[in-house]
Amino acid sequence: MYKKIILSLIFVSSIFAEGRPALVETSTVKLQEVNPLQEFLGSVSFSNNSVLAAKNSGLVEKIYFKLGDKVKKGQILVRIDSKLINAQIIAAKANLNIAKKEEVSSSKDYTRYKKLLERKSITQKEYDDALLNTSSKSSRVLALNAKLNELIIQKSRKTIRAPFSGVIVEKFVNMAEWLNAGSKVLRIVDTSKLELTFFADISYVEGLKNTDNYTVMINKKAYKAKLQAAIVYGDKKTRTFPIKFTANVDKTFIFEGQEAKIKLSKSKKITALVVPRDAVIKRFGANMIFINDNGSALMSPVQIISYAGKNIAVSAKGLKEGSEVITKGNERVFPKQELKVINK
Repeated sequence: MYKKIILSLIFVSSIFAEGRPALVETSTVKLQEVNPLQEFLGSVSFSNNSVLAAKNSGLVEKIYFKLGDKVKKGQILVRIDSKLINAQIIAAKANLNIAKKEEVSSSKDYTRYKKLLERKSITQKEYDDALLNTSSKSSRVLALNAKLNELIIQKSRKTIRAPFSGVIVEKFVNMAEWLNAGSKVLRIVDTSKLELTFFADISYVEGLKNTDNYTVMINKKAYKAKLQAAIVYGDKKTRTFPIKFTANVDKTFIFEGQEAKIKLSKSKKITALVVPRDAVIKRFGANMIFINDNGSALMSPVQIISYAGKNIAVSAKGLKEGSEVITKGNERVFPKQELKVINK
């Protein structure tokens, strides 16, 4: 199979080499100071990883999820029996209504006693008693209203909702099970928000910036990441520091503990050969570069050392300062094909 593919490529290359010259644009290789890249291995964890617990005691009345379910923020997950608290709420509302009526009646009495006092038809003590009575009724209304609100809050805690959108990864309860306040109910994780941890020495930590975008590889797929923090408390034996990045991923299966890779540059610079990013292309699953070798295309595998804006610092066989590399048209060029440079 592979031999056939290689023979086909050689055959096609020979056809192109013997045909018309390829029209290309080239750029000159330069020497430049760059920060070399070093690959680090790290691990994946989830930024939002919460164990939900019961806020009130009671019997599990209904479970609305299964292990592995994807749930949305605010979705009801568990209901705890609330019959007793429902009865208390009904009683509290009734007592509050009675208290409000008594407050209205006492307020009317106070208004009447105030007018009578102005006409000196009652004593000061009778007026003071009416004022005290209406104040007492108003305070009772406030107290009963606060009690009702407390019961309503307690009832709301009988319903456990998803604090964020995510996946249920652990289940600790069953139907008709008694829960005490603080009992674990489930674990939910937000698989779209990743936290990535790597360990590096100080020469790499110093070059990191919160404003920069970083590329993290997980299962051979690239994701954009942002620096979260470089932790100053490091490993004394290896003299390395944990560096944490965050990344958002959607509709991708990633599990906690999965391997992640990142390339970081040192704060100390080196001199390297630099070419435009467009000069590096993928061929046969590897990074390749085409060099203009006296009018003929020379294909060479390339190793990326660092990124420098629109350029890349590279190392490749046959590449040197002043060499011409193809930047446009290289996707149609084959090894040993004749070239015609149109930007010279």
